[in-house]
Amino acid sequence: MTAQLRQHYGDELYQALTEGQTLAPLTERWPDITIEDAYHISLHSMQRRVAAGDRVIGKKIGVTSAAVQRMLDVHQPDFGFITRSMAFDDGAEISLAEHRLIQPRAEGEIAFVLKHDLAGPGVTEADVLAATDYVTACFEIVDSRIHDWRIRIQDTVADNASCGVFVLGNARVDPRTLDLPNLHMRVSKNGQPLSEGLGSAVQGNPLTAVAWLANTLGAFGIPFKAGEVILSGSLVPLEPVQAGDQFFLTLDGLGSAQVSFRA
Repeated sequence: MTAQLRQHYGDELYQALTEGQTLAPLTERWPDITIEDAYHISLHSMQRRVAAGDRVIGKKIGVTSAAVQRMLDVHQPDFGFITRSMAFDDGAEISLAEHRLIQPRAEGEIAFVLKHDLAGPGVTEADVLAATDYVTACFEIVDSRIHDWRIRIQDTVADNASCGVFVLGNARVDPRTLDLPNLHMRVSKNGQPLSEGLGSAVQGNPLTAVAWLANTLGAFGIPFKAGEVILSGSLVPLEPVQAGDQFFLTLDGLGSAQVSFRA
């Protein structure tokens, strides 16, 4: 794929984001698209966002659990950037229209906040632990600019890992005090139990997922930076979101997070 075509698709996805619209899958329109192509498309779209006044504040890994991979028929993780405009405080009420959420789905995660830079390749789980300031509970609201979530891995990487918005809980916990793979998450929707999951749902250990992301982005020359938020992937299946919905999660040792939605 030429640089010009990568920019064209990046511009398409940026326009879809700003207008709250969806596109036909890139993998249907350009079947030979590679993950490297998709990354450069995502990077161009993100550069458009930054030029318009947004700011990158972290990175994310997605599609890490077997349940989510089966749901989306994607069989390896995706990766992308998170920005200031995506971030919300615990208990936020988020407008679907104002934030141009098209076909949002909620998932529960563990977020890492870094105190040191970290750059792949060669990053280990121990390196991630040493670079982490604290972890906290998180809702990520993923969204797709690809019509009907009809995605392959190249589509979601090009679409910035299907990023929407995210909400961080208030707890700040040293991950060295936690058994991350065995943390138990419980999610409720509109006051009713919805789903449960363990930290091990994320590639066996959230530290493994974050190390994978550091090494994957390191291959593109992109480091993690001190102060950044790293979203490590969902412990539970994705759940569609509509106006009026309220979500609440608890995570052993990490407190809780909640978010609600309006039109």
